[in-house]
Amino acid sequence: MNASIIIADDHPLILKGLNDFLLEKQYNVVASAVNGKEALQRIEELNPDIAILDIQMPFLTGLQIAQKCKELNLQTKIILITFEKDETIYKKAKSLGVFGYVLKEFALVEIENCIASVLNNKPYFSAELIKYLQIEEIPEELELLTPAETEVLKLIAQNKTAKEIGDILFISSRTVEKHKSHIISKLKLESKSGSLALYAKENEEYLDKNT
Repeated sequence: MNASIIIADDHPLILKGLNDFLLEKQYNVVASAVNGKEALQRIEELNPDIAILDIQMPFLTGLQIAQKCKELNLQTKIILITFEKDETIYKKAKSLGVFGYVLKEFALVEIENCIASVLNNKPYFSAELIKYLQIEEIPEELELLTPAETEVLKLIAQNKTAKEIGDILFISSRTVEKHKSHIISKLKLESKSGSLALYAKENEEYLDKNT
């Protein structure tokens, strides 16, 4: 599938460079825009698979466009390109469901990998950005757990028995076992004894961040 792509940047040289690069690599660039307002209009008109947007643009920023796309329930996947190495922007992008975040100085090196990842429904955030911000990504599967299941898993990591966990959380041992069964299912773990405890131990540091 030759995915349709829109690109937007208010710097003519960067826009031309990115456009030429993508066309040379035979990507299907259907439109380009020089500001945020124009970019959103193109997205609404053409409903492309991907929109590659500069974060800082006149009228609307890349993040504001992502917000509008979310509100309008548009299916276009947003990739942001920027010089910004800012944790607040990174977190905002994540919360808006932005699919890609590429630093401009690595754009031509990373953009193909980013597009490929996004087309596979896998978010792509520049490794340099993650390293710079020293962000430890919480394993995605942990976000599937309910707060109660996360608490149970934390206590399993501390070598607590089902009875001890029940006493701490004021629930019955049977409810604890039910939680454990749901956790094993959600995390796609082997049901053999010890696999849950091993997983809990290996991911203990993330469990604290996820509560």
